Amino acid sequence: MSADPVTLMVARRVPRERYTEFMSWLREGELLAADFPGYLGSGVLAPPPDDDEFQMIFRFADEPTMAAWEDSASRRAWLARGAGLFEQPQEHRALGLDAWFGSADKRPPRWKQSVAIWLAFFPVSLAFNLCFGPWLADLPLTLRILLSTLALTPLMTYWFIPLSTRLLAPWLHASPSRVERAEHTAHTR
Repeated sequence: MSADPVTLMVARRVPRERYTEFMSWLREGELLAADFPGYLGSGVLAPPPDDDEFQMIFRFADEPTMAAWEDSASRRAWLARGAGLFEQPQEHRALGLDAWFGSADKRPPRWKQSVAIWLAFFPVSLAFNLCFGPWLADLPLTLRILLSTLALTPLMTYWFIPLSTRLLAPWLHASPSRVERAEHTAHTR
């Protein structure tokens, strides 16, 4: 078993007329998961206007803590209460960076990963500093950085980096150019 945090990503298709009911059911599930040791957070990305697929993320400290939640009677009862709200879900479990960029065989080049993270981090960090910078300005540098990273790390991990990777997916997973293939071949030898 891994000691790395583990993320369960679930995609569920929900008929538009059931969105409100589905969101209530989902919030119940998030509250349920929050009662389990090792729970690190969860989130949901609503579908774009022309789609009906919700993306949900549940993150736990490690595989054993996630397994305890997944195998619990309370989670089974919650899933049973949601029967009929959505089509059969698609689930994907990922460890570490896999949660953002996919499995090793499908992961984009590191430079693309860096660009996707930076495109998420820069505007959020800028907005945070514009909004809260004046209040934090008189604090020592170490305390300012501590407070900003405490606030931004969960936002980046659960919302903005997943959003960035989802929006950039066509580019991230585009077929590599001949130069990228040559670089990959040189690094694997």
